[in-house]
Amino acid sequence: MARHPALTKIVRGLVEFCLFQGAWFACILSAAHGQVAWGVLAVLVWVAISWGLSPQRWVDVVLAGQAVLMGLVWDTWMLRAGWVDYASPGPVAMWAPVWILALWALFATLVRGPLSWLHGRPLLAAVMGAVGGPLSYLAAVRLGAGRFPDTTQSMIVLAAGWAVMTPMLTEMARWLPTRRQSDKPVATLQ
Repeated sequence: MARHPALTKIVRGLVEFCLFQGAWFACILSAAHGQVAWGVLAVLVWVAISWGLSPQRWVDVVLAGQAVLMGLVWDTWMLRAGWVDYASPGPVAMWAPVWILALWALFATLVRGPLSWLHGRPLLAAVMGAVGGPLSYLAAVRLGAGRFPDTTQSMIVLAAGWAVMTPMLTEMARWLPTRRQSDKPVATLQ
């Protein structure tokens, strides 16, 4: 049977997206029920599998680290500014909880996988982020993983933030593999 690379890529993307969603739901629902460890474990399992299957593992690891750092800053600010209250807060008061940081690492797998078609399209990534980011938070809140003191204002702030952060992550995902190749030593003639 002949292989169809385009179809294979689509199927793989759909499978990765479904596994992403399963880990997302596990993390959100465990946070909503005060069982954070189970959700974080589900996320870590999917992230580890994703990295294990990746031909550019170091890119995925670096991107996940950058995403977690971005999430630490963003979600800590969201919490401290009063835009969101998280269920199952972390061990350090007024800092983004561990489960939300795990979701940032999870999002990095999406950026390198099913959302890779956004690489090189920062305006489209901004639009997708402005819509998808707030909807993800709203779904989490509706499932009991947090609370918005003012839903409309929080959604506006989230849309603005994700319109900036999504293109940053997609461009970083596009740039990192080329950066690694430029780090290789150049052979010189002797």
